Amino acid sequence: MNVRESGSHPVRIEQDVVLARQLARKLAGECGMRLVDLTKLVTAVSELARNTVVYGGGGDMDWQVLEDAGRAGLRLLFRDEGPGIPDVKLALTDGWTSGSGLGLGLTGARRLVDEFELDTAPGLGTRVTITRWA
Repeated sequence: MNVRESGSHPVRIEQDVVLARQLARKLAGECGMRLVDLTKLVTAVSELARNTVVYGGGGDMDWQVLEDAGRAGLRLLFRDEGPGIPDVKLALTDGWTSGSGLGLGLTGARRLVDEFELDTAPGLGTRVTITRWA
């Protein structure tokens, strides 16, 4: 797997959530993602970027445009230095929400992408990595 290009985008205020969505849409389009896949990815980005601002106190979205065996993809890492997720099992339970977001939660975001990784611990922040292939 090769990284064709990469970068980082701040996700610290509500306006950054909109900009993160727009950037993800642009990059996914450049990867040749079909509209349905692009829409799923952007929906997951909305949820994860909002979580980064609201629960993590702000952070960053790192991005990589990937190429693997002739297919393109987009990997996004949402990272913050917030309080972390105290109960990962609960947070990954279908239907559970801790606030007034899109109602998707982490499980909804996980279903919308091809690859999903969660790394968190109380007091150590949260890192969520998602990948969607075109």
